[in-house]
Amino acid sequence: MDLSYILNEFAEDRDQYYRAVAPPIVQASNFAFAKVDDLRKAFENEYSTWLYSRGLNPTVEILRKKLGALDGAEDCLVFNSGAAAIFAAVLANVKSGDHIVSVKEPYSWAQRMFEVILPRFNVTVTYVDGTVVENFEQAIRPNTTVIYLESPNSWFFQLQDLEAIAAIAKRKNIVTICDNSYCSPIYQKPVQMGIDLVLQSATKYIGGHSDTVAGVLSGSRAMIERIFNSEYMNIGSGIQPFNAWLLIRGLRTLPARLEKITKTTGEVIRFLQQHPRVEKVIFPLDPSFPQYELAKKQMTGGCGLVTFMIRAAESATIETFCESLKHILMAVSWGGHESLILPKCAGMRPDAFDPANEGHRSLRLYIGLEEPAYIIGDLEAGFAAIEALS
Repeated sequence: MDLSYILNEFAEDRDQYYRAVAPPIVQASNFAFAKVDDLRKAFENEYSTWLYSRGLNPTVEILRKKLGALDGAEDCLVFNSGAAAIFAAVLANVKSGDHIVSVKEPYSWAQRMFEVILPRFNVTVTYVDGTVVENFEQAIRPNTTVIYLESPNSWFFQLQDLEAIAAIAKRKNIVTICDNSYCSPIYQKPVQMGIDLVLQSATKYIGGHSDTVAGVLSGSRAMIERIFNSEYMNIGSGIQPFNAWLLIRGLRTLPARLEKITKTTGEVIRFLQQHPRVEKVIFPLDPSFPQYELAKKQMTGGCGLVTFMIRAAESATIETFCESLKHILMAVSWGGHESLILPKCAGMRPDAFDPANEGHRSLRLYIGLEEPAYIIGDLEAGFAAIEALS
């Protein structure tokens, strides 16, 4: 299906809403029926019609169909956060006594689920280095039901060979789940590589304006319908119509935003790589990246998330750098119009900082829609501030 068609026309029946170019927000909680039999059918299969917006809603339906098509999946659900999508995807595929194989150090709320919530129900997790395919096969047990992936992850961008891992899982009847938030469905399509369930934080590139939070889960119609009728409806974590409308709006400009961000990212990377204060730059589609060949095979682009390490003997140096930036905001997340920076040392006490640990000296930079010179000039100001301390 053509990308322009998906973003601009697919799932939009303008004759249903006065031929308006932009679909309306159907801000209704409830839908009425003229016949008892129609209401009866809705009770029997809420996945087939409008009944109550906790389940299906016309505005959300447009978004669901577009996002499922972008992923190349049969169906899709949209949640009110990426964490909710993770929770539903995993919970739908485990029961007491089951086992999960996960990449090590997954997204914090996935890890919280694995280590705090699931153990209450006798579900165990084994973490593996996901850069080695054999690690997954060796970690699988007779009671393994889920393999959880995150490719690339959102700090140091380790990848997993999705096609190879999916093949292993299918032979053993194990469900694969992959977090695709880094690439978005524009730059990577795990469903086409055999992954069963693909999720992403739509807060990032899909929304694009840092004004809404959402999560996406795509897969086969049978799997998505099963999750809808259980975890999705019971948890009550579906997205609201207004937020769905914001995401539809974000989709219209998604390719143009990613093209601009990708181009600027290349210029910023070149600046960082030549700066004497920078020890290392990590980016999946840079030839220096250890998994560069796999990145080229699986990804068609790298978006705007870069990690770099600066030479610093104490966390105060990194703090000065970040606090001296005037335009790049210090914040979590990524994917909006604004550039952001996140120092790893913010997640630890100053006395725990180890200058010999390059991870402690790492900063994650998200490159937004500003002009390259604007971003680079701000980074130069940060470097100048730490040079002044010397």
